Amino acid sequence: MQQLETAVGKSRTAQGTWLTKMKYKRYFWAYAFILPQAILFFVLTLYPIVMSYVYSLFDWTGIGPINEFIGVANYTKLFQDPLFWKSFRHTIEYIVGETIIVIPIGFILAVLLNNPKFKGRGFYRVLYFIPVVTTTAIVGVVMQLIFSNTNQGLVNTILLSTHLSRQAIQWLNSPVIAMVLAIVIGSWKYIGVVMVYWLAGLQTISEETYEAAELDGANRWQRMLFITLPMLKPISAVVLLFTIVNGMSAFDLIMTFTGGGPSFATQTLDVYVYNYAFNSSAVGGGLPQMGYASAGGVCLGIFVSMICLFIGGLVKLTNRDR
Repeated sequence: MQQLETAVGKSRTAQGTWLTKMKYKRYFWAYAFILPQAILFFVLTLYPIVMSYVYSLFDWTGIGPINEFIGVANYTKLFQDPLFWKSFRHTIEYIVGETIIVIPIGFILAVLLNNPKFKGRGFYRVLYFIPVVTTTAIVGVVMQLIFSNTNQGLVNTILLSTHLSRQAIQWLNSPVIAMVLAIVIGSWKYIGVVMVYWLAGLQTISEETYEAAELDGANRWQRMLFITLPMLKPISAVVLLFTIVNGMSAFDLIMTFTGGGPSFATQTLDVYVYNYAFNSSAVGGGLPQMGYASAGGVCLGIFVSMICLFIGGLVKLTNRDR
């Protein structure tokens, strides 16, 4: 009996040792797979963010040692610069304009393409999503050629050849027209993403819910108003968040389409930061102002974080009320 108990004890000990080894082996491989991504995150994301805060406290051109500490002087100069506030206003205009366009139009497209009776809906889903996978910089270059101020621009060529205009329209020399075109092009490029999000939300609503409402006498608009829209509240907050974040990253489109012109009329905050850091000729010449640009980048990051926190809170509220 004692020998049997001893054997059972040894078996349990061996089994426990084997499980412990398997546990640590599993942890080892988990951390081994996480480690490369963690290194990239620290090197390419976390370190630059931290150093941006550090650089913003120095008068540094990006060349040579960092030794001229000036405290918050860069921030003081930034908040006193009218061009900074002008760029901030343009960023808000771009975000609001794109949001107003893509959210309702993307919803309408999603409703149409979610209808099983709609012929060719798979083709149209792909068609509206093609601009999303197109490189934004290429879109900006092509659109600049299409809306060129000269007679060789595609739009001007059509207008002149059809006698709808007597002279070439200066599309990119008008501050208002240039900003409107940038917003419309950015919206056209992103509307496929919003359409897919709305489609995903619509497909979570069961057909039985609509059928029950129809049996109760609800018409199409009543079903839309009292079933579809309330049940899409959680996804609508997510769509709003992603659209706003996308509107804050218009750098590549603005740089290739208008370059921030005319006379900084389409310059957004990210373009403003870029010019002071890498393109000083666009802001008066001289050496790059990396410290000052870092202060602008910090303010841009704080602004984006505040917006994300606000929309994130909105998402929690909608999920709580669901």
